[in-house]
Amino acid sequence: MTVDKLQVKVGGMSCSFCTATIERALGRMDGVAAVHVSLAHEEALIQYDPSKRQPEELMETLRSLGYTIRDPDKVRAYEEQEEELAREKQRLLLAGVFTGMAALLMLAMWLGIRRPWFKWIMMSLALATVFGPGWYILSMAFHSLRRRILNQHVLLELGAFAGLLGGFIGLAGQLLDNPILARFPVPDFFGVAVFITSYHILSGYTSLLVRTRASQAVRRLLDLQPAVARVIRDGQEVEVPIEEVQPGDQVRVRPGESIPVDGVVTEGASSVDESIVTGESLPVEKEPGSPVIGGSINQSGSLVVEVTQVGEESFLQQVARYIEEARAMKPGIMQLVDLVLKYYVPGVILFAGAGLLIWTLGSWLVTGQMDVSRAIFAGLAVFVMGYPCALGMATPLALIRGGGEAARKGILLRSGEAFQVLKEIDQVLFDKTGTLTVGKPQVVDLVPVEGVPSQELLALAAGVEFPSEHPLGRAVVDRALADGVMPPSVSDFQAIPGKGIRAQVEGRSALVGSLRFLAEEGVELAPVQERVRSLEETGKTVVGVARDSRLLGILAIADTLKPDAAEAVSQLRALGIEPVLITGDNWATARAVAASVGIQDVMAQVLPGEKAEAVRERQAQGRRVAMVGDGINDAPALMQADIGIAIGAGTDIAIESSDIVLVGERLTAVVDAYHIGRRSYRKTVQNLVLAFAFNGIGVPLAVTGLVHPVWAMIAMAASVSTVLLNSFAGQLLPAVRPGADER
Repeated sequence: MTVDKLQVKVGGMSCSFCTATIERALGRMDGVAAVHVSLAHEEALIQYDPSKRQPEELMETLRSLGYTIRDPDKVRAYEEQEEELAREKQRLLLAGVFTGMAALLMLAMWLGIRRPWFKWIMMSLALATVFGPGWYILSMAFHSLRRRILNQHVLLELGAFAGLLGGFIGLAGQLLDNPILARFPVPDFFGVAVFITSYHILSGYTSLLVRTRASQAVRRLLDLQPAVARVIRDGQEVEVPIEEVQPGDQVRVRPGESIPVDGVVTEGASSVDESIVTGESLPVEKEPGSPVIGGSINQSGSLVVEVTQVGEESFLQQVARYIEEARAMKPGIMQLVDLVLKYYVPGVILFAGAGLLIWTLGSWLVTGQMDVSRAIFAGLAVFVMGYPCALGMATPLALIRGGGEAARKGILLRSGEAFQVLKEIDQVLFDKTGTLTVGKPQVVDLVPVEGVPSQELLALAAGVEFPSEHPLGRAVVDRALADGVMPPSVSDFQAIPGKGIRAQVEGRSALVGSLRFLAEEGVELAPVQERVRSLEETGKTVVGVARDSRLLGILAIADTLKPDAAEAVSQLRALGIEPVLITGDNWATARAVAASVGIQDVMAQVLPGEKAEAVRERQAQGRRVAMVGDGINDAPALMQADIGIAIGAGTDIAIESSDIVLVGERLTAVVDAYHIGRRSYRKTVQNLVLAFAFNGIGVPLAVTGLVHPVWAMIAMAASVSTVLLNSFAGQLLPAVRPGADER
């Protein structure tokens, strides 16, 4: 069977039950092999047989469930998020107007002002709220019930329709002058329908606002311009969309530009930074015949590249496939609120049924008569009391609080799942280049031969390298300037691609470059051979410096550690979290970096797909894994990990694949995120306890048939107010330093 994949952005998802609804509905369709839904990234990956199903059918099924399909283009998707937020705001404003009118009428009645037409106004407001701004909730509840899923939408509609039914029963009692039915207070029951629907819309808007603002914060980190390539046609350079580039095209890549395609260099020589692809921090020399990979950065010279692979065969497309696979295999997480609802909703239904049975069958067994009106009143009262209005706001408000605290520390928390899972993390996998290290080559060792001052060695090297655009050359010049060493003037500058530089310094010949280059020029290297071996064993690049064919010494260049890398690793260890280094770099460099920061578990020369597989293997062992990275090669692992943490200065695809974004370069922010996540999760638990507290007491009492609907409205206001106060209590107090209680 041929299996195709359809990946779609889904709008309108609000809880773990939404993912279950989508997976169940699509999974039952003939020809659908597998369905995987990510609530955090609002995406669905569908594997299907194209001979039985077409993409349009699958997307139409999603729409019939009440969800929207967002444009796959990133810019348009962000715009659609804003449009969805604007729609929800309009719904909230309309529901707010209806609620305000209902509140004024009820206040007037409580003050003794009563008019015969009040009940008709309340009925109109209830119907307008439930079937107006609340219509989308009704639609989603209907589709959930069709698939035997009990979620917060179903719980809301049970309460709302209980309010409507109670109001209509009371209205019928007044019209028919039936004293038994007239026991049902019309304005109060209709008022409940208005209030709980409006509160539900408010909680939905709050949740959407949190998700959208997190996405917009991420958007500001990304380059949203469409990718183009400069193709040479008829001797002219023409910029065309990357989708139109074909194998065999000649593409010009200037210094500082990203190489847009996979191909082979046909003209020019340059050094290329492939760190975002391979993890190697030091540039790779390219000359005619050298392969290049799309996404790497051309640093020094101009190149002409013949395109060899496009579409599905290109490196970036392969990484995209790895990401899809990682998303599909990522462990699912049921949010805490949905886990509670899984048992709470059936519990409310059981209590309502108990109320009916107690006052019908139970009453008949005890007194010989069934109290039908009281049974109905009790059943409706249970549904009315059963909806916790603060429920939908418990997690978003904790997110707002935690998100604000995180933002002050340069951390963007993109999802509620991040809070829930962070507290369980027991392993953190770190990429090397650009994550543990700065990602920029620096001179770390000066080794002059006997009798040569270090400053003389550095000055000559910097003078020769001063006109160069090579990253290693810039590192030498930067070190000289930092040390206050002024480079001498040079003449007859000649760069030999892949080898080094030949120049005249104050009338004397000078050479700077690889030791192989110096040896070819007749320079004796014996005095430094032993030191060279020891430097190269630690992953450093060695550059030789000679004057008049005599060796002056060597420079060791390496990608240095971030200032707080060792501290971050130490803090994680103190929390009982195991740090791991996983990199595409060579073993010598990987071991040296790991030893420098205190990491014992090391994986090196790992390809992008293998990084995600390594994460999966650890998850299969029962570990909760976080991945920290910044490059294209990290994206599959970031997606696969229970928590993906991207460095904000990294690549777009890494940021998009993550759950948390570190805006700056500070690695101890990983530890800060962990502590904030734990505190926010505790705050979420507190909010849920408070949200259910009033209802947990009210539902059993409602079974008696003595609970007036007005108490439901009091419980709503009290629970929402309590959750609000709890969420932001202490915000103005000094932050408490995380201590031993955080673990």
